[in-house]
Amino acid sequence: MQILDGKIVSQAVKDAVKEKTSLLKAAGKKTPHLAAILVGSDGASETYVASKVKSCEEIGYTSTLIRLDPNIEEAVLIEAIEKLNADDDVDGILVQLPLPKQISEEKIINLIHPDKDVDGFHPMSVGKMVQGLPTFLPATPYGIIMMLEHYKVETKGKHAVVIGRSNIVGRPISILLNRNSYPGNCTVTVCHSHTPNLKEICLQADIIVAALGRPGFLTADMVKENAVVVDVGITRVADATKKSGFAIKGDVDYVNVAPKCSFITPVPGGVGLMTIAALMMNTYNACVAKNK
Repeated sequence: MQILDGKIVSQAVKDAVKEKTSLLKAAGKKTPHLAAILVGSDGASETYVASKVKSCEEIGYTSTLIRLDPNIEEAVLIEAIEKLNADDDVDGILVQLPLPKQISEEKIINLIHPDKDVDGFHPMSVGKMVQGLPTFLPATPYGIIMMLEHYKVETKGKHAVVIGRSNIVGRPISILLNRNSYPGNCTVTVCHSHTPNLKEICLQADIIVAALGRPGFLTADMVKENAVVVDVGITRVADATKKSGFAIKGDVDYVNVAPKCSFITPVPGGVGLMTIAALMMNTYNACVAKNK
């Protein structure tokens, strides 16, 4: 069993982007600028945004963090995005999800200019991804693809089972694993809460991507020997033994599943770190594309 270590791969990606950014600066060209909007003070979102800002500093990007009250009207957030869309110095825009109930996530995602959609959620980005055209890939699926590539995990002809069908992870990773390239060329089955015989389907899988947000859902009796398991779940679970009062748990029962796997991602230290690395790569590409 080999661990797909997000710390190692994400650092390799960030080091590569940092070197490219240094070359931009040395040539007197514009350096990437990522703007993030955080509505409210959700603990998990705070942690994630802080990691993004820290990565920007590490790589040499300019970063802007806009904090908005959780009780704001939708119009306030719309105005903030429109200002960033119009700001030529800003290359990438991300709005941290989830948003408060009074705000339409769909409307906000659609409002971000496709050229600055470094989260890869805009319908134009998704459409291009489906057609295999160059575009910004959703950060978490993109991070998974980079991780599989780094560890040279064989995907051609494999049966991949994706548990979860969200627009952020499940659907896009199923498309990327199915595309005619590496990593890809899988036969993909997408499962969800209404899938019958889920255990039997998982036992047929060479690759399992667990992305449903239920801690410990994928158990050892659902995984065949030498399978590749990618755990996308990141859930805070109360834990009095921790200083923070909580532990981060994935969707996989890691202790019991790991011994059966050829490759597996840990939580924490796996896909979450790759999401940020992919975001940094998308931001660099946005900057270069805009300033050719």
